[in-house]
Amino acid sequence: MGTVREIGSFELLQSFATIVIFGATGDLAQRMLFPSLYNLDADGLLGTEVRIHGAARSKLDDAAFRDQVAAALDSHLPEGQLDATVKARFLDRLGYCTVDVDTPADFECLAAKIGPAKGAGVAFYLSTPPSLFAPVVAGLKAVGLTGPATRVAMEKPIGHDLPSSREVNAAVAHGFDEDQVFRVDHYLGKETVQNLLVLRFGNMLFEPLWNSQGIEHVQITVAETVGLEGRVSYYDGVGSLSDMVQNHMLQLLALVAMEPPASYTATAVRDEKVKVLRSLRPLDAATANTHSVKGQYRSGAVDGKPVAGYADELGKASDTETFVAVKAHLDNWRWKGVPFYLRTGKRLPMRHSEILIQFKPVPHSIFSGRGPGLEANCLLIRLQPNEGMSLSIMTKEPGLDRGGVALREVELDVSLTAAFAGQRRRIAYERLLLDLMEGDTTLFVRADEIEAAWTWVDSIHDAWTSAGVIVKPYTAGTWGPSASMGMIERDGASWHEGAQ
Repeated sequence: MGTVREIGSFELLQSFATIVIFGATGDLAQRMLFPSLYNLDADGLLGTEVRIHGAARSKLDDAAFRDQVAAALDSHLPEGQLDATVKARFLDRLGYCTVDVDTPADFECLAAKIGPAKGAGVAFYLSTPPSLFAPVVAGLKAVGLTGPATRVAMEKPIGHDLPSSREVNAAVAHGFDEDQVFRVDHYLGKETVQNLLVLRFGNMLFEPLWNSQGIEHVQITVAETVGLEGRVSYYDGVGSLSDMVQNHMLQLLALVAMEPPASYTATAVRDEKVKVLRSLRPLDAATANTHSVKGQYRSGAVDGKPVAGYADELGKASDTETFVAVKAHLDNWRWKGVPFYLRTGKRLPMRHSEILIQFKPVPHSIFSGRGPGLEANCLLIRLQPNEGMSLSIMTKEPGLDRGGVALREVELDVSLTAAFAGQRRRIAYERLLLDLMEGDTTLFVRADEIEAAWTWVDSIHDAWTSAGVIVKPYTAGTWGPSASMGMIERDGASWHEGAQ
């Protein structure tokens, strides 16, 4: 049944013996989940008894499903990473069960497939549309596949606003207790995101300045070069605010702004994140136009190639935003008066995610009149595609100068790829799947986090409606509407646009 360890205030089974992936023939499972599970197997992190069952509506037998996963591994794992012996061992773990959520007999077949292994723990991963969460949980409960020795993981989105998120959480709660529910935000599986906690709370250097006394502002950017990419039916009517800000970006904000937790446990870490999300100042009609910008890309060029506009891809006019910038404030002691600028969009010039911490300048410069002057320190945390951190500092330029001191800004750059050369870059889902099996919910999102995030995002949607905010056009391949530049430049700052 596996060993037992304490996670927060719960004692949970470690290393569950069975994983069931619903939506196993879908893109996420084939592109991310199965390659991640293969890598865990290759690293010896899957026990010999672990079985993995796929579940989807497609009618396949075990052999056909294994062939499909084998093809996915060939396509999505980097060259040289696939080992024939490990691959054969991994494929032997796989089984398949056809499951239509509207057919109760299919769940009975799944229960029979799992059989006595249920006693050694079963983790269900719902890589399905959110509309299927409730019927899947109901189907599992009907055949006895819920209970203390089970867990469930769910991909975002959890609802489309506060009321619908509560409905989803209530439906899942019919089969699983909160400590058994693992809400996935894959950003939390990224090495650099986890490193935020180590950077802040494992080093004495930054935390004394990590507040309104030392920091002028914070920028969080998640830029994408892609457009709709086959997500037409999902994306239109949802938009960037709900699709990206409500989950990924607010999770990053919470990790940047949280108070030090008492310990690195799921309860302690997530308690502090919730406090941050609850302190977000709501937008209203008076601040909707000054503290937010929403845009939609028109035709242009990305990476030197012409691309169509959003409406052209969609085939009709739409007011759905593909870009959003928000100036957020946290109403608490640590961050009083410090703006957090959030920006995300599609069809931007480059794909990158980063967090910029802009420190305040020194209170008095003794070097006045000597060279270009002092620049305030800046910490840049790169999340993707090239993970790492850089800190800008002032230094004396080498050489002789009649003025005595010539100043220059230089960067202390830490590339994780270079610092840990020889170590394989991991898929974020590897960390999350391993934690799911071991029962560690630290990097997963709790129900009250979801509700606090939706409360703030709903205030922005309501403010946009009340103030009549409309989407502003921007050319594909640019950094969004000019109004987003104006929003931050009114405060005497500017967006950091990365390196091409």
